[in-house]
Amino acid sequence: MLRGIAFFTDSHAHEEVTVFDTTLRDGEQTPGIAFTFEQKLEIARQLANIGVHVIEAGFPASSIAEKETVAAIKKLGLRANICGLARSVKADVDACLDCDVDMVHVFIPTSDIQRENTINKTREEVLVITDEIIHYVRDHVNQCMFSPMDATRTDGDYLLEVCRTAAHAGATIINIPDTVGVCSPSGMKTLITRIAHNVNCPLDVHCHNDFGLAVANTIAAVEAGVSQVQVTINGLGERAGNADLAQTVMIMESIYGIRTGIKKERLVETSRLVSRFSGITIPPTQPVVGENVFSHESGIHSHGVIKCTETFEPGIMTPEMVGHRRRLTLGKHVGRHAVRQMLSDAHLEPSDAQLDVIVEKVKAIANRGKRVTEADLYEISDSTMGIELNHKMFDLQDIAIMTGNHMIPTASVKAQVNNKEHVFSAVGNGPVDAALKAILGIVPARIQLKEFNIEAIAGGSDAMCHVTIAVEDEHGHIFDASGSGDDIVLSSVEALVNAINLINRAQ
Repeated sequence: MLRGIAFFTDSHAHEEVTVFDTTLRDGEQTPGIAFTFEQKLEIARQLANIGVHVIEAGFPASSIAEKETVAAIKKLGLRANICGLARSVKADVDACLDCDVDMVHVFIPTSDIQRENTINKTREEVLVITDEIIHYVRDHVNQCMFSPMDATRTDGDYLLEVCRTAAHAGATIINIPDTVGVCSPSGMKTLITRIAHNVNCPLDVHCHNDFGLAVANTIAAVEAGVSQVQVTINGLGERAGNADLAQTVMIMESIYGIRTGIKKERLVETSRLVSRFSGITIPPTQPVVGENVFSHESGIHSHGVIKCTETFEPGIMTPEMVGHRRRLTLGKHVGRHAVRQMLSDAHLEPSDAQLDVIVEKVKAIANRGKRVTEADLYEISDSTMGIELNHKMFDLQDIAIMTGNHMIPTASVKAQVNNKEHVFSAVGNGPVDAALKAILGIVPARIQLKEFNIEAIAGGSDAMCHVTIAVEDEHGHIFDASGSGDDIVLSSVEALVNAINLINRAQ
């Protein structure tokens, strides 16, 4: 097994770093996201279950609904400290206290540009407010986090003065936020090192991703000695978002050997939960949790991974470690070894000559710009090898769909499932959604739709369309299939039926 390489030589980094998750506060400030009450409770449960130490449940003073949600999360009795955010005013702190939170997180702008344009206070007034609000919090609750907002654009000497004031007033941890994401990793390390040497208080860091440096800056802060990191699931947050939990945790655990207490095998599961609730799809190239992280198409890559997985994977991070799985994929770069392995997994053993024909056909389809699915591969293989499949587990017999501007889209399906007739109806957000839900409603095993893509093969309103989907079976395996035609709904149905039969074939 390969070993991680520690990319720092100083001794400032802690052996353990705690995780502060702000998905429910900063993450919900992502434009277009508004979690429901039930979703917030479910996310909070998930965060606690994977080992998050502190959950910033919200900003209670912002609305009655927000206050009720924070209070409800606290009442769940989770194995995590529940934190409420507050401006440096007593009314905001009181709103947090009403929710019985374990920690109050107070903040105040300290950079000249924010201080002058948001709260119109002098530097001296900010020092007084900082001292008073932290004393007020500590008179009522044991844990107080303090944030000098826009710390990375604050005058260095003044920032130290603010942090010393906060520590002297009783802050239990000081958060250093890169509020607009303008710091560099080397600058962050220098800043945290200076504060750590001059302020007697544990430090935390909160980095934004405006330049794509949120995770790198967070890790630089860890190198410099912060004992806690602020993150969100999938890097959600204001503007370009915050440091991503999965990436930050895996870098600390696998590369630096720093313990976080997070259940890493549930990272993919957690990412998908928040993606579903937020409506923001996880890019396939998203580090750690993206669908392509452990997928291999190139011939030399696939050959290497088949022989030894560490040839083209980190080794110190495996798919099983984060709740993922390894996949060999099809495309114009695919090689013979990968195709033979995929066919062998489906109990197909072509001759060398047949394999050459199959590989060439796969590449020919991919070279036309079409995605090649596993269902396509098996159809090509069956044809090339002269195999006839007489039985399909799922045989669609009839489908009827009703939709309109004054009715809920509804689909009714009749199908033979293992030679038994089943009928099922479902409603959806549109005719495609209703149709797919109706089909999934009569499948005996649990199947979840993971990806849906549609493209027009030609221009015009009567264009042929090509639908590709990815579904996950109850064991976490992903299967790809496609369907084509001049009807979007029927093409989508064809793709899903092909996927269902593909799963049955693989099993």
